[in-house]
Amino acid sequence: MLSTETKLAELVKRLKEFAAANLECVILFGSAALGDFHEGHSDLNVVCVLHSLSVEELGRLAHVVKWWCVEQKEPAPLFFTRDELKHAADVFAIEILDMKHGRRVLYGTDVVTDIEVPMNLHRVQIEHDMRTTLLKLRQHYLRAPGDSKELAPVLRKSFSGVLTLLRHVVIAFGEEPPVAAHDIVARAAALTGASMTAFGALLKLRETGEFHGEIVPVYGAYLKALEKTVDALDHHFPKREWRRMKNAHS
Repeated sequence: MLSTETKLAELVKRLKEFAAANLECVILFGSAALGDFHEGHSDLNVVCVLHSLSVEELGRLAHVVKWWCVEQKEPAPLFFTRDELKHAADVFAIEILDMKHGRRVLYGTDVVTDIEVPMNLHRVQIEHDMRTTLLKLRQHYLRAPGDSKELAPVLRKSFSGVLTLLRHVVIAFGEEPPVAAHDIVARAAALTGASMTAFGALLKLRETGEFHGEIVPVYGAYLKALEKTVDALDHHFPKREWRRMKNAHS
């Protein structure tokens, strides 16, 4: 298995080779750029900015992405044009704010610096993504109630995304989030009143990959902690205060 730096260098090399002049920049963001990367349960999140995203241009990169996703087991890079990335800040507020707060330019020009993220819509995306996670977790439980073998991997997988959301909860409350996962969870729990114990069990599962004991109380406490977090967001930021557009004529 290649080391993190070797993998990133090889990805850039292959992108440059096959995208050629169409490649504007490659940016690493997320935990690997923020200093909280852990081999085995952290992903390498990459965004690639191209001048053209035609199917012909994408086709030239297909086998590079396959190598990255299948052989290196990393999530597929995000592909944007420069203008598209700029105008996507309202619907991908979490992802682009992550890029702004912690990124490493692996190749080309830093196109993220001047992008403005609308924080009212950032708040909307957090709630949307957290409610979606809740719905999926309930559906998983209905398919395998009380089955540790089936549900423990579901919890571990879901918490990777939830940890990102909890960091953004801290940001939504107007604070600079900590870097370490435990500190992020502790601060989010303190701000929202959610159970640190519930999230702590998921932190342990994330780190070890092993689950021992009864799954039902752990799963139930996790759902309640997520529900409490969503409720806190909803009450702290009333919806009337973060509409997408204000009615200037009212």
